[in-house]
Amino acid sequence: MSVLSAPYMHDEAAAFAHVEAMLWPEGPVCPHCGVIDRAYKLEGVRSKASKKNPEGKERHGLWKCRDCRGQFTVRKGTIFEESHIELHLWLQAVHLMVSSKKGISSHQLHRVLGITYKSAWFLSHRIRECMRDGELAPFGGNGGAVEVDETFIGKEPGVKKAKGARGGSHKMKVLTLVDRDTKRARSVVIDDLTKATILPILRENIGREALILTDEARQYQGLATSPDFCGHDWVNHSRDEYVRPGFPEVHTNTVEGFYSIFKRGMKGVYQHCAKKHLHRYAAEFDFRYNHRVGNGVDDAQRSEIAVKSAHGKRLTYRIPNEAQAV
Repeated sequence: MSVLSAPYMHDEAAAFAHVEAMLWPEGPVCPHCGVIDRAYKLEGVRSKASKKNPEGKERHGLWKCRDCRGQFTVRKGTIFEESHIELHLWLQAVHLMVSSKKGISSHQLHRVLGITYKSAWFLSHRIRECMRDGELAPFGGNGGAVEVDETFIGKEPGVKKAKGARGGSHKMKVLTLVDRDTKRARSVVIDDLTKATILPILRENIGREALILTDEARQYQGLATSPDFCGHDWVNHSRDEYVRPGFPEVHTNTVEGFYSIFKRGMKGVYQHCAKKHLHRYAAEFDFRYNHRVGNGVDDAQRSEIAVKSAHGKRLTYRIPNEAQAV
């Protein structure tokens, strides 16, 4: 049975019950005083009457704390807070975004969900905030291999391509690390490809026991003698060398496979992305790659992981470029 046919995808009361079970496993948590399982549900409460709804709408999932007497719903402090979009539509949007291998555009969400394009655009950015796991555990910490590569996407704001210049100096740049053992990716938007920019990122995200695998790019030369890492090896693409046998094999094919999906999605689905939002799109592709079927995660489980990460990652229209915890 398709996840989209589940009751919580179409019924508002079922949607609240579904999200409450995931975010409140020990009972309702009051966002005002922090007390757990000391609230009772308010039944039959309706919103204020309006011309469209003379009797008002039923308020689903409304709770009242016995200690501080504050009212709240499971939306409070999550990406769903203060949204007029019904919760079951949010759950549909989450499922569509996490199950679409190359992403789904805001225009498509606007058509499928029956909401405005502006709402669909902002909704999708909130969901991307869920996908940012914030994990800082170093890659290759068990002595495994970590592939490192960079790619170019779109155009760097305010930068023109120099006459006769080659490469992607005028484009936005994304650096990606892939841990071969855990089969996970981590992407960072960077301003340039200098060693001064890249080396601190590698130190922060790669364990000292790891073997780093790259191509022949100049910014990676010298890592083999760095005290920060166990070793460094590379393939020379300019000499048509793509795989060198060994243990482990020396290549960057895994991270380049990640980029093939990333670029197909960014160019074919999203088409354009401002640099101030690029880190969220990168997090979206990281999330789906890290929680793919090859890692034992199906579409339903992927949706649950995203919803469980919804707390504390709310965005507001006033601050669209920064994550705001509530």
